[in-house]
Amino acid sequence: MAADTNAIKTFGAFYQEFCVQLKININKDVLEILEKTFKSGTFTLHLPGNGGRRAQRLEDEDVLVLSKCLQNDGRVTGLDVSYNNISDGGAKHLADALQLSSSALKSLNLKFNNIQADGAEFLANSLKSNSSLLSLSLSGNQFGDRGGVSMSRMLQVNSTLRMLQLSDCNLADRSVAALGAALNRNTALQALDISRPLLFSRQEEWAVHFSQMLTVNCSLLELHLGRMGLTDSGMETLAEGLTQNRSLRYLDLRCNRVTRDGARHLAEVLKQSRTLEIIDLSSNRIEDEGAAHLSEAMATPGCSLKELSVCRNCIRTEGLLSLAQAVKHNQSLTHIYVWGNRLDEPVCQAFSELISSGRLLPEHTDVSPYQVDGRLFLAQVFQGLRKQICCVDRDHKRT
Repeated sequence: MAADTNAIKTFGAFYQEFCVQLKININKDVLEILEKTFKSGTFTLHLPGNGGRRAQRLEDEDVLVLSKCLQNDGRVTGLDVSYNNISDGGAKHLADALQLSSSALKSLNLKFNNIQADGAEFLANSLKSNSSLLSLSLSGNQFGDRGGVSMSRMLQVNSTLRMLQLSDCNLADRSVAALGAALNRNTALQALDISRPLLFSRQEEWAVHFSQMLTVNCSLLELHLGRMGLTDSGMETLAEGLTQNRSLRYLDLRCNRVTRDGARHLAEVLKQSRTLEIIDLSSNRIEDEGAAHLSEAMATPGCSLKELSVCRNCIRTEGLLSLAQAVKHNQSLTHIYVWGNRLDEPVCQAFSELISSGRLLPEHTDVSPYQVDGRLFLAQVFQGLRKQICCVDRDHKRT
């Protein structure tokens, strides 16, 4: 224990030393965390700016000192500096550190900072030669189309990165299409999140690029396309690629404009896919007919679907009963989430029977039955689909 303590104190000492050298004020919150983090082996340094206590958020100069410290302690293989005030200057400091052959960072979380296009370009260029980083999260940074295109160019040459999160980054049509095209040749990336871009074209050209990519890509396991403005026409285009894909396991289509026809196209994918296990269709509008299409697909022998969310889809009794029947007969389907639809008494009875019989575990759905005056109702349980299946854990093992 003493040896570990001395090692961490050395890291803290490096921090104070570099602050003095660079004439930068010591961030007391950072120093406190460094002095309290006693761990053997590799670990992730957590310095998010949205902690429960009032924290002094990190600025670019703090990142400069941290990047110098990381070069002197290879045990820190993960860095979480999300929700701070890091801008392009801080991104440049981290990019410089990533370009060093001694870089040990495997995961970097920069969610919801102030990184613009220049900062995204610095990071992207550093990853063209970096061979250690497995996970990069830039969600919530408003670097727009230019930053997104920089990331797509990086993906054309990088062969190490496994997870890339770019949601809420103001990506536009050009960068979204470029990201899809980059994955035609990238064989390393396993998870991509580009949710909530700013798309102006109504032709959904991005869906064409992603459909073509899905036809040839064999490495992507997880794709998040929430709030893309996806319509039934775009779903039909996307389905052409999904039908031929042999790797994707998680498809996130929440908060789009998919209706019954889009659900029909997705159902055709499910009838043929042997890999797709998790689908998030929450906050669309598939209604009873769309639910019936999905239920029919789930009853198809060999259907690989295990988890489904159709919350808030304007589904009424007929559609929900068809889903309940599909769960009853499809033993591979273990999770289903239906809150936000019309839960009339026959639906309450059907899901109550699924839960009481043990066919649907209480922790695998978002409803729970209860009775009032002899009538059966369903209450909401705050549970939902897993946010992701691919991750870099504390020991940075790929899953």
